[in-house]
Amino acid sequence: MEEARSDSASQIGITLEEWNGSSSTKLFRTATITASSSLSIHRSANRFNHVWSRVLQAFVPEGFPGSVTPDYTGFQVWDTLQGLSTYIRMMLSTQALLSAIGVGEKSATVIGATFQWFLRDFTGMLGGILFTFYQGSNLDSNAKMWRLVADLMNDIGMLMDLLSPLFPSAFLVIVCLGSLSRSFTGVASGATRAALTQHFALQENAADISAKEGSQETMATMMGMALGMLLARITTGNPLAIWLSFLSLTMFHMYANYRAVRCLVLNSLNFERSSVLLQNFMETGQGFLNGACIARVDHVGKVK
Repeated sequence: MEEARSDSASQIGITLEEWNGSSSTKLFRTATITASSSLSIHRSANRFNHVWSRVLQAFVPEGFPGSVTPDYTGFQVWDTLQGLSTYIRMMLSTQALLSAIGVGEKSATVIGATFQWFLRDFTGMLGGILFTFYQGSNLDSNAKMWRLVADLMNDIGMLMDLLSPLFPSAFLVIVCLGSLSRSFTGVASGATRAALTQHFALQENAADISAKEGSQETMATMMGMALGMLLARITTGNPLAIWLSFLSLTMFHMYANYRAVRCLVLNSLNFERSSVLLQNFMETGQGFLNGACIARVDHVGKVK
């Protein structure tokens, strides 16, 4: 009997799993530790998954994908792609703008270039204030529309910068119009981003989503600047290549924005969505709001 018990005890082992994460919604297993009766410990771990999870934590919200809405991933992918194309084109437009100001020319003066740059920025700031005054209250309820408008205005602003060297006599007017256009972009993009962040947040994690959005945008900026400098170097002195590259990237930019907006499934009502809901309600006798069926009521108050 004693020998049987000893054999049974020798087969007993302990298995411990090591998990890592900052909360219960973001846990992942990093190692498994097994201890036999002879006190030998065996440790196994997937180091690649551990490193990859660490890298991913810098770019996705904690608890992803359960902490965000289902449309978050699709929107962020297309939004990152459109941001990448924007920063590539920005190198081309900035190069043209600096050339028009006179960078590299002996006849150009520092005070003249400084004044032109100041007037350009001043026009943009003034335009941003006026745009906020007239349209600030409509940005939340029409986030999709203003998102597209913001990127379209940004495209127009960069186009103005690219055109500025071609019209030296109207240079200041063109760059001021371009700055004015981009000022609309800054206001509309920032406001709609705040509304979309609140939409994506399922666990009161809007701050985390906003922070990770900043990390994603920073990465897209660095990649776009690197590719943009390479493209600018390749196309230097070849206006046809510059314009073909710029227009091609602009078309992709608008397509990526369209796809990003199409990914969004907003659960709030604005004027347009309310009109669609009411029209369907009047035609079919029922509508849906947050998953609940709305029955039609006639003029005497009877439910049909």
